[in-house]
Amino acid sequence: MARRLINAGHQVSVFDTVPAAVTTLGEAGAEVCKSAGGVADSAEVVLVSLPSPEVVSEVAGQLAPGSALRVYVDLSTTGPKVAEEVAEMLGSAGVGVVDAPVSGGTAGAESGGLTIMVAGAPEHIAIARGVLELLGSRIFVVGHRPGQGQAVKVINNLMSACSIAITAEATSLGVKAGLDPATLLEVVAASSGSNTAAAQKFPAYVLTRTFDQGFRLNLMAKDVRLCLAEARRLGVPMLLGATVEQLWNLGDATFPDDADFTEIVRMFEEWANVTIESRS
Repeated sequence: MARRLINAGHQVSVFDTVPAAVTTLGEAGAEVCKSAGGVADSAEVVLVSLPSPEVVSEVAGQLAPGSALRVYVDLSTTGPKVAEEVAEMLGSAGVGVVDAPVSGGTAGAESGGLTIMVAGAPEHIAIARGVLELLGSRIFVVGHRPGQGQAVKVINNLMSACSIAITAEATSLGVKAGLDPATLLEVVAASSGSNTAAAQKFPAYVLTRTFDQGFRLNLMAKDVRLCLAEARRLGVPMLLGATVEQLWNLGDATFPDDADFTEIVRMFEEWANVTIESRS
């Protein structure tokens, strides 16, 4: 995403706790700052893309005193509660907040084809929109209150996690019944059971046994937990969602931290004693 902003001619300042994450951006023309606060002293619009609610809260606190910062844009998936807390904290420092989680993975980030779920005051969204349009091809304004974008994102990811789990379970059954999984998935993708797991993820990353979609399993598990936490906060029963949460928590406990989220399929395969792979 930063590379796209550089290539579009923006003056970009960057920071990350992992030096390798910013080295190539520095070589591409970005100013490499020594801290998150340094970015907020350099740029009026600061975008963050971070792995957990705890890190988002910490970094937002480091950005708040920034001398240049006018609008903070959170591209992370932090959950509504933390988004609301961060918006209150930054708002008291005179900083506008745009809640803007994204969907589309690494490929979408590289191509500028992300879906961005935006919430915030109209005047703050207007300042950020030009930058967001370089990152995403589909920008949905879902509300005027930070946290509402997060609600849309965690609901989406719960549904995505559910589709992966049921596709893994059902396809394992199909293989056990002697069906060719590629044919089964093709039929499902063209029928009423269609979902993006059956139509896209399984053919590309499971049948090929590459398991390299580009999104970590532990992050998907985190997003599912955030969705269920919000449901509990609002008093909404989530019977199916709670089962999906248990499955992804089990996957999170089973696989290493760097496992791709498609690798959860291996868990279902082991239970059924099958392998979902292309036969051609």
